[in-house]
Amino acid sequence: MDALDLARWQFAATTVYHFLFVPITIGTGFLVAGLQTAWYRTGKDKYLHATKFFGKLFLINFAMGVVTGIVQEFQFGMNWSNYSRFVGDIFGAPLAMEGLLAFFLESTFLGMWIFGWDRLPKKLHLASIWLAATGTMLSAYFILAANAWMQHPVGYTMNVEKGRAELTSIVDVLTQQTALATFAHTMTLAAFTSGAFLVGVSGYLLAKKRHEEVLLPTLKLGLVTVLVSFLLVGVSGDWSARVMTAQQPMKMAAAEALYDTTSSAPFSLLTIGTLDGSKSIFEIGVPNFLSFMSTGSFNGTVEGINDLQAKYVEQYGPGNYKPNIPMAYWGFRLMIGFGAIAAFFALMTLWQIRRRGTVPTAKWFAPAMIWMPFLPLLANSFGWIFTETARQPWAVFGLIKTSDGVSPQVGVVALWITLIGYIALYGLLAAVEVKLMIRAIKLGPDESVTYHEPTEIGGSSDKPLAMSY
Repeated sequence: MDALDLARWQFAATTVYHFLFVPITIGTGFLVAGLQTAWYRTGKDKYLHATKFFGKLFLINFAMGVVTGIVQEFQFGMNWSNYSRFVGDIFGAPLAMEGLLAFFLESTFLGMWIFGWDRLPKKLHLASIWLAATGTMLSAYFILAANAWMQHPVGYTMNVEKGRAELTSIVDVLTQQTALATFAHTMTLAAFTSGAFLVGVSGYLLAKKRHEEVLLPTLKLGLVTVLVSFLLVGVSGDWSARVMTAQQPMKMAAAEALYDTTSSAPFSLLTIGTLDGSKSIFEIGVPNFLSFMSTGSFNGTVEGINDLQAKYVEQYGPGNYKPNIPMAYWGFRLMIGFGAIAAFFALMTLWQIRRRGTVPTAKWFAPAMIWMPFLPLLANSFGWIFTETARQPWAVFGLIKTSDGVSPQVGVVALWITLIGYIALYGLLAAVEVKLMIRAIKLGPDESVTYHEPTEIGGSSDKPLAMSY
């Protein structure tokens, strides 16, 4: 592999790994805030125990997300210096907002929440977790807005002399339709993922007949979150698909392996194409559904891969503008498939609870609960793989190709060393994460924990600080 291939593999590996933690952090922050709100309003200890238990898991995940996310920003300057020089004037604004506003908000109030148990008034302490959760959401928005600019560049002008894009409107960058649709889709996926995490952890311990009073409510909360968010994922995904069709028609065509422009286009359930990616040989599809998904009309016209290739050659010059079609096609389907399996498990579990009035005892329940947290993570990973690889060969659509963004001075040997180093480091971090999570889950909620109202802000409780959480 040459330097371009290695740089792409390195960025892909670190990005996919980092995004394993992001949706759990975003969604679980709000679920923990909801549990603490239930405790604040009812005074019931079961909600306090649930808050502290899932809060501990949330903090482990949050720490891993921060550590793995830092590496990505370094890679922009080290492996993709030409890209960074080209987009730096635009990328700098939303990323600075993320660091100075959103991350500062979430880290500051998360610190208050961690160390404020028994030291802050209940209402102020509750506000701190809501503000920390809001900070994670804002952080995601600014980063997604930067990524949306790569999908659909707006609010800029080209400086021909310097060979770079320069910002003209930060409002356009932050409020364009691509950013809004991507944010809506990502937030509903975060709720879906964190709901499945709640279901998996609660269901696993309940299958072992432990902590039923504390975990049965969290199991129900997770199940409802999964099912409601799954519907919202579909709605936001439909919006994203129509935006994508209008702005990046090649991506939609690749997702469906649609080679020729077609009216009343079917949604492909299975397509087998030629090895050169020029036409389909065999196809099974749902009639007219792709046209509806892409255009809102069952008779709408969807542009095909071959017609778009010819159009882009005329517009941008000679070259291959087709992405990896099998990767786009199967990535899109695996994203939907793994999400649908998680929703099915949630529906079955909720139906059993409603029918029996207690935790399911069927043999499928415990294995399903073990798999529940992982299914949305797989769906998220394949979704991002589709989103980023199906944009190729563009780093920024229509402006700069990925091959033109790589650092010219970074050689193959350096990239191999850092790639192997990152994989080894991330493998170690994964082992630490898994060990900490398993240990915390096996211990379960500490039902002996009580709350001591502080006499004044910052006043001491009768517990050491290290034990107050």
